[in-house]
Amino acid sequence: MTQELILLKEDVQLLTSYIKGGGHLNLFDQKNANKLKEELNKGTVLNKEEFPSDVIRLNSMVTIQDHRTGKLIELMLVLPEKAAINDGKVSILAPIGTALLGYRKGQLVSWKMPAGEKMYKVMNVINEGSA
Repeated sequence: MTQELILLKEDVQLLTSYIKGGGHLNLFDQKNANKLKEELNKGTVLNKEEFPSDVIRLNSMVTIQDHRTGKLIELMLVLPEKAAINDGKVSILAPIGTALLGYRKGQLVSWKMPAGEKMYKVMNVINEGSA
């Protein structure tokens, strides 16, 4: 089952320029940046006015449920320099960050993680200004 990725134009522009200026990225991040670039090329890009409030974008507060264990995870998708795992802030370049971008509430997200294939259900999405 393919699910359409929906991306915010501002996020695509910001992330594309972030990846292009990738001299500051370490090898791990560079590999993940390439994966993010692939994802950015797959999605439908919308302006802010058209962007659904339940779609995951940069700075979204997200609640996901591990499909296997049922465990709920709350996180915020941020740029790498703002990532703080103890505060629930996950880098857009982390595998889970790249995986979630562009999905919406109710969708299942399947992604290859370092620990193997994972599946999550998007339970809730809160975007600034849409709460």
